Amino acid sequence: MKDKRKAYEEKLAANLEEAWDTQLALLKAMTEKATAEAKIEYNEIAEALQHKQDQARKKLRKLKAASDGAWEDIITGAEKAWTEVTNAFHASNIKFQ
Repeated sequence: MKDKRKAYEEKLAANLEEAWDTQLALLKAMTEKATAEAKIEYNEIAEALQHKQDQARKKLRKLKAASDGAWEDIITGAEKAWTEVTNAFHASNIKFQ
């Protein structure tokens, strides 16, 4: 259980730090080069993505701090948060391609 738990937590942390931080940085870079109207839309999307990412970080902290018994219960909420963030990033990528 401990190995599975640690691997899962590391996977989620890597997604947050590598994939999502990179995508958010790219979106913010696009904002700098955009027209005034597009900047407003990019900023709104970036703020929404940042909010979802912050929620996922909170879930990860709870997951790491949870006892083994509570961990199984918290994992459901963490997976939901991850799905929401992943879907939001995917939707933003499609919109701005």
